[in-house]
Amino acid sequence: MTIPFRADQVGSLLRPAELAALRARFKRGEVDAAQLRRAEDQAITEAVRHQEAIGLQSITDGEFRRDWWHLDFLAQLDGVTLKDNPGPKFQTGEHGGEQPPIATVSGLIGCSRPIMAEHFAYLKSQTTRTPKMTIPSPSMLHLRGGRAAISREAYPEMDAFWADVAAAYRAAIGHLYAAGCRYLQLDDITFAYLCDPKIQANCRANGDDPAALPQTYADTINAALMGKPDDLHVTIHTCRGNFKSAWVAEGGYDPVVQAMFSTDVDGYFMEFDSVRAGGFEPLRALPRGKKVVLGLVTTKLGELESKDDLKRRIAQAAKFVPLDDLCLSPQCGFSSTHHGNALSQDDQWRKLQRVVEVAAEVWGA
Repeated sequence: MTIPFRADQVGSLLRPAELAALRARFKRGEVDAAQLRRAEDQAITEAVRHQEAIGLQSITDGEFRRDWWHLDFLAQLDGVTLKDNPGPKFQTGEHGGEQPPIATVSGLIGCSRPIMAEHFAYLKSQTTRTPKMTIPSPSMLHLRGGRAAISREAYPEMDAFWADVAAAYRAAIGHLYAAGCRYLQLDDITFAYLCDPKIQANCRANGDDPAALPQTYADTINAALMGKPDDLHVTIHTCRGNFKSAWVAEGGYDPVVQAMFSTDVDGYFMEFDSVRAGGFEPLRALPRGKKVVLGLVTTKLGELESKDDLKRRIAQAAKFVPLDDLCLSPQCGFSSTHHGNALSQDDQWRKLQRVVEVAAEVWGA
């Protein structure tokens, strides 16, 4: 089998209630780090067994050791500080809603020590299938705050910033490879976000040109992957936000697809679970030899998609991309943050099982 797999997943899983409660106690100083680590290990082992049992080939740790899909990683890079985020809010229906902090650049970017390599090593020790590591894309150091969130003392010129970001990521990826990682996913919301006019307006307010950013981000990803080993398979996942079943951005992929598809990766996990994502027409630009993983199964609602509807939508996508270049997955993770989405553990596993079943019936996988 090749990466990405016909039936694949984005990565995060709903945190078990016991683990979430223990993490809250840890933050209050009621338990120590060793006790939390033991609970995380146990929960990850159980999640691995469940993933294997339903037939998934790519196995993740559910991001159980993280509070946020991106910030736990970014905050460990040299020169990064977390601050309150005044940007666009998630559409939760609440007054104001909750917004994660923003990664700001306060000094020179670097990676002076391994980041989450021990997380991957534990995952690898628990499965004989393909362990998959997810990390935020290098562009996540820029989009939300833009030029306004990057120290002009550290970086009077942006070319030096992007060069340091790429070098830091090459180091971080090297540490993960040394720990045994051969399947790496870059979570990159920026491409999908930049399809939305309100995000484009926010970029302009931050001092950036939203029309130029997609290619800048793609070039930085390519620089970060320069010289990677041939047996390290890399994919990109992009979505329009995933916080407590809410989202931020809307709009089809047309403004960004050429830049996104210029990245030196093996495949693209693309959100297509709702009208927010537009139609499949932009997939015409997919280079041969690369794959698109259709995110048709929503992680925002518990209702289970029918096999017939999923097969119908796969057939629609196959009008623009050969069926052999397509795969299937949920549109995002089930718990991009520690809060989790508005569905149950049973819903989660049923949806992943449905992905495996439909992939087997469509591709014979």
